[in-house]
Amino acid sequence: MIIQQGLLVVLLWVCLLHPCLTAMVFSRTTDQQPKNFAARGIGNEGKALHRQKRGWMWNQFFLLEEYTGSDNQYVGKLHSDQDKGDGSLKYILSGDGAGTLFVIDERTGDIHATRRIDREEKAYYTLRAQAINRRTLRPVEPESEFVIKIHDINDNEPTFPEEVYTASVPEMSVVGTSVVQVTATDADDPSYGNSARIIYSILQGQPYFSVEPETGIIRTALPNMNRENREQYQVVIQAKDMGGQMGGLSGTTTVNITLTDVNDNPPRFPQSSVHLRIPESSPVGTAIGTIKASDADIGRNAELEYRIIDGDGRDMFDIVTQKETQEGVITVRKPLDYENRRLYTLKVEAENLYVDPRFYYLGPFKDTTTVKISVEDVDEPPIFSRSSYLFEIHEDIEVGTIIGTVMARDPDSAAGPIRFSLDRHTDLDRIFNIHSGNGSIYTSKMLDREISQWHNLSVIAAEINNPKEMTRVSVYVRILDVNDNAPQFAVFYDTFVCENARAGQLIQTISAVDKDDPLGGQKFFFSLAAVNPNFTVQDNEDNTARILTRRNGFSRHEISTYLLPVVISDNDYPIQSSTGTLTIRVCACDSRGNMQSCNAEALLLPAGLSTGALIAILLCIIILLVIVVLFAALKRQRKKEPLILSKEDIRDNIVSYNDEGGGEEDTQAFDIGTLRNPAAIEDKKLRRDIIPETLFIPRRTPSAPDNTDVRDFINQRLKEHDNDPSAPPYDSLATYAYEGNDSIAESLSSLESGTTEGDQNYDYLKEWGPRFNKLAEMYGGGESDKDTS
Repeated sequence: MIIQQGLLVVLLWVCLLHPCLTAMVFSRTTDQQPKNFAARGIGNEGKALHRQKRGWMWNQFFLLEEYTGSDNQYVGKLHSDQDKGDGSLKYILSGDGAGTLFVIDERTGDIHATRRIDREEKAYYTLRAQAINRRTLRPVEPESEFVIKIHDINDNEPTFPEEVYTASVPEMSVVGTSVVQVTATDADDPSYGNSARIIYSILQGQPYFSVEPETGIIRTALPNMNRENREQYQVVIQAKDMGGQMGGLSGTTTVNITLTDVNDNPPRFPQSSVHLRIPESSPVGTAIGTIKASDADIGRNAELEYRIIDGDGRDMFDIVTQKETQEGVITVRKPLDYENRRLYTLKVEAENLYVDPRFYYLGPFKDTTTVKISVEDVDEPPIFSRSSYLFEIHEDIEVGTIIGTVMARDPDSAAGPIRFSLDRHTDLDRIFNIHSGNGSIYTSKMLDREISQWHNLSVIAAEINNPKEMTRVSVYVRILDVNDNAPQFAVFYDTFVCENARAGQLIQTISAVDKDDPLGGQKFFFSLAAVNPNFTVQDNEDNTARILTRRNGFSRHEISTYLLPVVISDNDYPIQSSTGTLTIRVCACDSRGNMQSCNAEALLLPAGLSTGALIAILLCIIILLVIVVLFAALKRQRKKEPLILSKEDIRDNIVSYNDEGGGEEDTQAFDIGTLRNPAAIEDKKLRRDIIPETLFIPRRTPSAPDNTDVRDFINQRLKEHDNDPSAPPYDSLATYAYEGNDSIAESLSSLESGTTEGDQNYDYLKEWGPRFNKLAEMYGGGESDKDTS
């Protein structure tokens, strides 16, 4: 097969620029290559070259990308020695892009590209060629593979991955300090020509920065660039292919460079001296004012520390550094006094906390200023001579005795008079008082240490000219003890003596207490007020004493109780004593001396009940009485109620008749024929379901005409109920037979109208209201009809 490379212009360009291209296309092959194929090319003079021997390899074609012609781009030609030119052979192309991107003329074997090819999309295409017999469709040559390689042209400009870069570099950096590296890429073939060879240059940002042409590293170009002068820089970098030669394509990017801060500026006070004022009444810790040193640096490099390094007010004032504002706050350390000193001078220093050793030559990184503080005079409250007072007095002093004096003065230069007073909230009982002029405190009531040993008073000192200016001071009054209380029994003693007691037997140990509190401690003496033949007191000399019997045997029948006066005295001055009486009961005891009974009446009762048992019995009796009363009340109430409360009780119909019925036509509630029973009217039997409140003789009324049907019906029902064992034990018909006594207006029913003889005037019915109009018309109309007839 002969392969002819197409497009003479393309071959001329390739041969002129690359003389070795032809040698690259054809290379020696082995004997295994197809022997019936020949490769046909075009020489430098444009003549066709023929090789009869198949000793050369034809497996590679070259094609330029981005073809701009109007026709299909010619690639090459396939030809077989079996092709006689009669059209009996057919050339077939398969592989990458066959039939779409690359087409072959099946008769001539010419290969064309149907569209523009971009090498950046695909650099080469692998195809297979074969010649077959058109009639038999059998291959006349084995299938052979070849490659179409796309030659690159410079059609892609360099691009940066980022449109804008952000970088930073410390200020005051030396020339050549690396800032950032930017790198551009080119989609062209780097192995062919200079299409992908990129050179970097700086379009904007000089003379501050430079860029290395080969690497794209941006470096500082000026020394000592100061952030305080300019902080932001914008640098434009260009990347150009073709080695930066004219005609190359280029791309740009922007780099925003920020100078970061370093501590290259020392702090400076804007003023060499500062004047502040403070009232003398300001408490400790009050902020007087602030001072601030300016530092052109920022962040950590601008952090300062303030301190007082000299001055006559170093002990009176402090300075605190505010981290948020980097200010120094001057505060009061000790109380101020305008009358003692009116002006203070401080020397304050501000120093950077973090200093960069590289910039020591720019220092020192500290500064000082002078602060003058003037103390202003204010109207101050009085000042007591002490912070608190303690007075000690005896409780037996007389009323009006001065217990102590408080003193206060006006600290102002124009000292004014002072008035003293007691805060009555601290002396609610008004035991003390004070002289308003000289501050002497005296008693106004008698004192008693046993009631209150301490009195905590509050004395107020106020200026007479300005009562609002006042001061308080605590006065503690301690009441000293005087022996003015006699000792007494410590507790109440329930003492008894057994009937079988012997002489000298201990029946009670007593002790005493004293409200007084002598310095040497309590010491009590016990004795009898008079000689007692039955008992005696033996002092134990430890503030206790023993009560002993003086004879054998005691009798409850003779004397059941003995009274023994005991004298108790102390040893303080003046000596106080009191007499306490012991009540000693005579009791019956067992052999061990345990008390069994102390009442004489107990001898008459062999056995008795305790108090708890008596109370329980009494409660039971009360409960039984309450139950009986409740039962009687319930029984009485049941007698007044009906015996049967069934829902079917016919008497329930009577309860609802509180208004006028509908006459004879109203038969929903009960059978009106029941009222016509003359026998029931005559019997007037009393109801048996309830007990009648009073007994009365029923008044007889004229009976109505006998109604046999109704009577038979009622008698039949009555007989059924009488014979029914489950029926109620009373005649329910009696309820409806009782109509009560005759009223003044007599009966209005028409049941008895048949018995009425003679004419009757019914005009009075109209006067009874609209409810009786219908009845008046009925009876009145009857009269008129009778008259007319």
